[in-house]
Parts: sequence; C-alpha cells; structure tokens
Amino acid sequence: MQKQALILFGHGSRDARWAEPFERLRAIVAARRPGVDVRLAFLELMTPSVLDAIDAQVAAGAAEITVVPVFFGQGGHVRRDLPALIEQARQAHPQVQIDIAGAVGENDDVLNAIGDYCLHQLDAGNPV
Repeated sequence: MQKQALILFGHGSRDARWAEPFERLRAIVAARRPGVDVRLAFLELMTPSVLDAIDAQVAAGAAEITVVPVFFGQGGHVRRDLPALIEQARQAHPQVQIDIAGAVGENDDVLNAIGDYCLHQLDAGNPV
C-alpha cells in the first residue's frame, strides 16, 4: 500500500499565535487517521513552506500527498501561488502523486459548521 500524506496549507503570519488553530486542526486530523502523515505548511511568514513539507513527506516515504488549502476561499494564493508551488514539487518528485483540494471555506459542510457557530453565538448572547 502506498503511504498517504496530507498537508494543511495556510497563509502564515508574523504572530506565532495565529497558527494555534491550525495546530489543533492538524492534531484532530492526525488523530482520526493515525496512518497518515499530517503536516502544516505555509505560504509565507512561517515555516515550513509547502515545498519543504512535501520534501519531508517524500523523505518519510509518502507516495500520495494531498494539499488542503485552509483558506476561506479561492483567492489568488490558492488559484495561482499554490498551483505554481505544487508544479515545482511535482517536477522535483515525479514519482509522487501530489493533489490539491479546494479551499476548505468553499465546502458546504464547513460553511454550515461556521454558520452553526455564528448562530450559537447569537443565541448565547456572547459578546465579541
């Protein structure tokens, strides 16, 4: 069986605390799929880059890598920057299948979960 890997790809920030929910998401996903190598990667301002994460996963034996943009929508970073980076990775690792998923925020289940959260905040009367 080919070893699967997953990269959760975010923008990055100068504030290290910004990555905390991404770390929690990575832990949730990894716990649900213990046989899958789940890593974070960032476009800028944080490490590792997506290319470094892919290199590390290939070195660890990954044969199939799925990159999931943890972005709310398909802006320029997801439409242009990420595909260009993935093409570089495919050139460097032609033996590895590397796929890009859609941005998480464009998935109806994700939007429904966020909508539920927003309505819960309204119902609970929680101040912002």
